[in-house]
Amino acid sequence: MFLLVVIVISGCSSQSSSGGDSNSEAVSGNTTTQELIYASAKDIGDMNPHLYTGSMPAQGMVYESLVENTKDGIKPLLAESWEISEDGKTYTFHLRDDVVFHDGEPFNAEAVKLNVEAVQRNAEKHSWIKLSTQLVSCNVIDEYTVEFVLSEAYYPALIELSMTRPFVFISPNDFMSGETKDGVSGYHGTGPYALTEHKKEEYAVFTANEEYWGEVPQVKTITSKVLPAGETTYLAMLKGEVNFAFTDDRGADSMDVEAMNQLVDTGDYQLVRSEPVNTKMIVANSSKTGSPAGETAVREAIWYAIDRETIARDIFSGTESPASTLFSSNVEYADVELKERGYDLAKANEILDGAGWELNESDVRTKNGKPLSIGLYYDVNSSTQKMQAEFIQSTLGEIGIQLEIIGEESTSIASRRSSGDYELLFNQTWGLAYDPQSTVSAFTSEASYLYTTQGIAQADELYSKINEVMITTDEEARKSLYADILTVVHDEAVFIPITNGSVTVVAPSELTGISFKQSQFELPFDQMQFE
Repeated sequence: MFLLVVIVISGCSSQSSSGGDSNSEAVSGNTTTQELIYASAKDIGDMNPHLYTGSMPAQGMVYESLVENTKDGIKPLLAESWEISEDGKTYTFHLRDDVVFHDGEPFNAEAVKLNVEAVQRNAEKHSWIKLSTQLVSCNVIDEYTVEFVLSEAYYPALIELSMTRPFVFISPNDFMSGETKDGVSGYHGTGPYALTEHKKEEYAVFTANEEYWGEVPQVKTITSKVLPAGETTYLAMLKGEVNFAFTDDRGADSMDVEAMNQLVDTGDYQLVRSEPVNTKMIVANSSKTGSPAGETAVREAIWYAIDRETIARDIFSGTESPASTLFSSNVEYADVELKERGYDLAKANEILDGAGWELNESDVRTKNGKPLSIGLYYDVNSSTQKMQAEFIQSTLGEIGIQLEIIGEESTSIASRRSSGDYELLFNQTWGLAYDPQSTVSAFTSEASYLYTTQGIAQADELYSKINEVMITTDEEARKSLYADILTVVHDEAVFIPITNGSVTVVAPSELTGISFKQSQFELPFDQMQFE
């Protein structure tokens, strides 16, 4: 999941988007701008919205869901309204009747049914999203009314229907042999932008959808351009060739915080930061046989030995804030009173002493002849993870813990998390649009956090409460269950929080309409305009 997204947007005079070469003529501050150009370290990839290899910011421009997740709750999008049955098992959606796909195909209940059933025929791929495992049928009631039937009540259903993928809609004309799981022939959604040109590993052009059912975007063309990470982006912004960047600090750095601050210091740029959208953390394998990571005392000592204030200030230059719990308090159901654990080396030493880990002449604690040595995996492409790992390694050394830090590709680390072949590794929560339900559901998933949680004493009780919280229709019961769930994993210290991450935007001072979605992976480009 570790990925840094940096988007660079350039102002250009209105002209054909035939290849992006004219983008070099961009001039910062051009108020007649009709084109935005963003630089990404990676190609947009496969834009099939029913799979997971495509760029989420790009997919978010092209495809839409039935409902939208906002900070004020679930709002209508392609569905104007909906009803939920008393037993919580049936959702009836009333669709807009003025929507067409980018290829002119009408959006209606039949299109919804075809898309949903295509997703469900690839159920194994989507097992991470519990709604996919609960959905029994999708039924057409009339041309603009569709019914979803679930096997049991599932309160996050609307939240999961609002996600960037997979329950979004592509024109049935793009299906291949009635399916999407093996590929699609085109990428026609209903969103404010249509993908009109793509040259792999070079650029992709998105053009404003003039037939859009909502407000047509004022910025008429958005180009995603593949550029090398590093100083190139910063220099391009200084030259005025590009003039917009945002990052969620999720991996390989394309432009560091210091460079962003230097741009703001010129007076030509503004910096806008979202509220906390995720928690960066160290995940411990509680079920690793023979590993100190399996001991609550060791995990708790590590928690006390992390100086989050210094990490937030010196490594993240203040763009992230110290985190004391798995979820920040702005996450629904997460404002729970939990035991406080600040930076306290004396307390960490006291815990390890009490657990029988003795400090000897080698400065590494031992117990029963075994050294207190533990491994931490970090993403080799993330300079911030590497710096954190080295800093934490030094601090843990002060309390007699030998920390071995190992850099690997993010895909390799994800495989370790799925197989249980780790002691400690960096990760982060899913983010505002997904939490707490998605991260908590992942506690029971072998692909995610099963090895993190199954070694704790209360594992069976924890899993039972997770299953219960997802299906209860009683709001007070749900709050109580979440409080119990979060208390268990907090007390067991299996998720060791470090910082709360935000989306940081650097943009020209004359750019307006900059805002954030609940998802940490997207920005509402269609709302931006130059004064």
